Amino acid sequence: MAIPPKSVGAVIPTEDGLASRFWIKFRRESVLSLYSPFVICLASGSLEIDTFRHCIAQDVHFLKAFAQAYELAEDCADDDDAKLAISKLRKGVLEALKLHNSFVQEWGLDFVKECPINSATLKYTEFVLATASGKVEGLKAPGKLDTPFEKTKIAAYTLGAMTPCMRLYAFLGKELEALLDPNEHDHPYKKWIGNYSSEGFQATTLQTEDLLDKLSVSLTGEELNIIEKLYHQAMKLEIEFFYAQTLTQPTVIPLTKEHDPARDCLMIFSDFDLTCTVVDSSAILAEIAIVTAPKSDQNQPEGQITRMSSSELRNTWGELSQQYTEEYEQCIESMLPSKKEEFNYETLHTALVKLSDFEKRANSRVIESGVLKGLNFEDIKRAGERLILQDGCTNFLQKIVKDENLNASVHLLSYCWCGDLIRAAFSSAGGLDVVNIHANELSFQESVSTGEIIMEVQSPIDKIEAFDKIIQGCSDDKRNLTVYIGDSVGDLLCLLKADIGIVIGSSSSLRTVGDHYGVSFVPLFPGLVKKQKEYGADGSCCIWKGQSGILYTASGWDDIHALFLGH
Repeated sequence: MAIPPKSVGAVIPTEDGLASRFWIKFRRESVLSLYSPFVICLASGSLEIDTFRHCIAQDVHFLKAFAQAYELAEDCADDDDAKLAISKLRKGVLEALKLHNSFVQEWGLDFVKECPINSATLKYTEFVLATASGKVEGLKAPGKLDTPFEKTKIAAYTLGAMTPCMRLYAFLGKELEALLDPNEHDHPYKKWIGNYSSEGFQATTLQTEDLLDKLSVSLTGEELNIIEKLYHQAMKLEIEFFYAQTLTQPTVIPLTKEHDPARDCLMIFSDFDLTCTVVDSSAILAEIAIVTAPKSDQNQPEGQITRMSSSELRNTWGELSQQYTEEYEQCIESMLPSKKEEFNYETLHTALVKLSDFEKRANSRVIESGVLKGLNFEDIKRAGERLILQDGCTNFLQKIVKDENLNASVHLLSYCWCGDLIRAAFSSAGGLDVVNIHANELSFQESVSTGEIIMEVQSPIDKIEAFDKIIQGCSDDKRNLTVYIGDSVGDLLCLLKADIGIVIGSSSSLRTVGDHYGVSFVPLFPGLVKKQKEYGADGSCCIWKGQSGILYTASGWDDIHALFLGH
């Protein structure tokens, strides 16, 4: 869709506006569009010109559909202010159609005639026009609308189907503009990016969102749900559009696009606590102990493991947590060199031995305290089944393990004191029983924990040793691609040893240690754009390798999903 040329007094919507809420709710769809091979190549400037021509040839079809939809919406609006606002938006689209001729002149041909509407564009334009014509589920047939209010609903529904396109392109424009080098004057798509990042287009997008908010004020909850469905459908159709663009050039993503299980071995490693989960598992186990412990005035049955009272447990756990936090910060501080160093994996490995010793001492205190004594296995299992995982984590892992063509292996390396908790969480998620769990285990007697922990993975050194052992078990006759996803200092060695290390979350200690030891943290999307620039024309260059000192930061699992699988 090309840019309406002028701003007509933008109004920034409030954070709780309908359009803003929907945009935040359907963030996943915007991420998948951003990480599409087409957008990555366009941002890098390496997109083949024929691909670009075919794509922008679709603009005319979008613009014509939008102009027609605005006309129908204006017809339905019963408020003079709304009619005026829609009319201005429609005029902007008509002016944009005229501006499209400048593109035609620039490229020296009428590629609109040469490139007929594609199926993805047709789906979106038919969807928009059907909505503007009143063909919406739950709405009367267009000719049977009894009142002006019923017609006004169509105007709101139409904006609900069109606003996502505007906001998505405004978003893409700003994301891509941020990557342009001010000194780079020969980026072939700088003008395209400038159109969508311009103040004019950003303002028009805000006007469209503001109008959607105003038209929706008097709607019922059921009618707002219809708009939400229309908004979501529009976002999904946009994803289809970007992934429908035919690229003949090699691309860095999705990672699995040319995966051959007979030749390639894909290994995905991940931390568990606060990488996959929202809450740390140690706090969950402590809470189980506290809520199931006897009251201070209760007599405990003979023959059972003697436990502290719930109040004693809560106090003891509070003291352990405070001591851990204070000593952890001191340990991190003591690890840092007096001045920042260049990246050297072995130097960092040596430094993290100190953190490993600290983690082992902290675990010994937990065992000695007895806070994990007397936990029932079924209580732990139920807690695992109810464990909340990060948005997108379950969906991504399910798609990876269920894809027989990938034949990928997934390994979780975790400090968690109870591997059974992780197994219960993944089992309840459905289809994730095949994930390999490498964690510590609670010791049980007749389904009741003794308070002892069978230690397997309790430090950064343990994690990297487990990582190396798994890699060594791979077949030598296959090409391995290893990816590690983590969030803390304990993951640092594995993150750096993997071919691709991805950091989730915002751990300040991870950043501090990494910065002091020469580790570079690169946001994933800009990192992929840079990789695309470096990608050889024949796609033969090796672009991923471990121990480079570079880690990629992701805002969530949707970014990782797009990296591996696309849409």
